[in-house]
Amino acid sequence: MDPFSQLILTISVTSFITFQWLFHKVSPWMSTRISPGFLSLSDKQKVEWNSRTVSTFHALLVGIFCLHILMFDDPVNEDPVWGDPTLVKTNVAITTGYLISDLLLIFYYWKAIGDKFFVVHHLAALYAYYYVLGHGMLPYFANFRLLAEFSTPCVNQRWFFEVLGYPKSSRPNMANGVAMAVVFFMVRIAVMPVYYSRMYAVYGTEAFYLVPWGGRVAWIGSSICLDIMNVMWMHKIARGCYRVLQSARKSKSCAPQENGKMD
Repeated sequence: MDPFSQLILTISVTSFITFQWLFHKVSPWMSTRISPGFLSLSDKQKVEWNSRTVSTFHALLVGIFCLHILMFDDPVNEDPVWGDPTLVKTNVAITTGYLISDLLLIFYYWKAIGDKFFVVHHLAALYAYYYVLGHGMLPYFANFRLLAEFSTPCVNQRWFFEVLGYPKSSRPNMANGVAMAVVFFMVRIAVMPVYYSRMYAVYGTEAFYLVPWGGRVAWIGSSICLDIMNVMWMHKIARGCYRVLQSARKSKSCAPQENGKMD
């Protein structure tokens, strides 16, 4: 094993251990101090709370790293299929450690956070990342996909508000809902033309045919499937956001009438 591969393996293992530590130690300790409502949650809710806290941390970490690579990593941006994958491998190694950690937690706490969809999602992602970490191919596209992680914190925050009993019409909940819709659209929908234009640009080139068949399936097949789901989720999020905002407007318009009756 070459030194760089050993480094990537070390990063993945360190990532796995770190996320386990965050779940079991850091999240419970921090949550009891930031949100007193954490103590009143059931054991199952605490498991999911800690899982989502770790998920948020991972999303922000790899999302920021991903954005840095897209903006400043010239070798990857110039050659999206075979460019120098050093930084991308590091970011993907962090995510690989997180995914394995999360899979272990899902299986161990299946009654609390078990979800077949997440198991399939994690395994599919690990399969795709094998080609990045093992062969150094498709670094631009692997990194670009991590942009989607920026929508995760808002999705998790929505669950936090719900389990703490915040009304859907409350200002924090509505603000988070609007932010979730906007960010989800920006990092999962609006970027599609950029992603697929780069894919189209390399399709049929020599670099493309150097990618093995399995790598092409992991790249093109998973991209299309994920984006179909993203469009469906965006539709649901937009409809939910619209309903909540309409409900809030109706409540405001009714408020003066109710006050008048009480007077």
